[in-house]
Amino acid sequence: MPLELLRIDERLIHGQVLVGWGRPLGLDFYIVVDEALASSEWEQELWASALSDEESAEFLGVDEAARRFGDLSARMERGALLTRDTATMRALAERGCLDGRTVNVGGVYAARGRKRILDYVHLSPEEIEDVRVIAEHAPVSARNLPAAPEVRLDARRLR
Repeated sequence: MPLELLRIDERLIHGQVLVGWGRPLGLDFYIVVDEALASSEWEQELWASALSDEESAEFLGVDEAARRFGDLSARMERGALLTRDTATMRALAERGCLDGRTVNVGGVYAARGRKRILDYVHLSPEEIEDVRVIAEHAPVSARNLPAAPEVRLDARRLR
């Protein structure tokens, strides 16, 4: 299971993911599932510019990511799958991609209509429902870094 991290984070590829998660987990590649980025070559270049020469990134839409999920999971290198929102991760869950894995939520910040769950996780009612659906397929937890305590995002916490 070389996809070591499945994470919802509005910032996608950034320092906390690359240094805070990538280095401790020994990540070599990043799969970013985002419809807008999948069709924008210049934005892909911009996001990938933060990677070292030893790291790579692919930008896929939901359908392509779901279709290729088995192959992505079978890679010999260690990687992460990132989405910027709960709806995209939910779409992958509903296609059976997340079964037997754990989803990490972090870097979803305050905005109009969102409720504070943790300092680094704020969710709207629609996003809370997405997380509930994801949790039907895979455990969902919040953790800002691998060494930080894991906080389960269960029904009690999402009230």
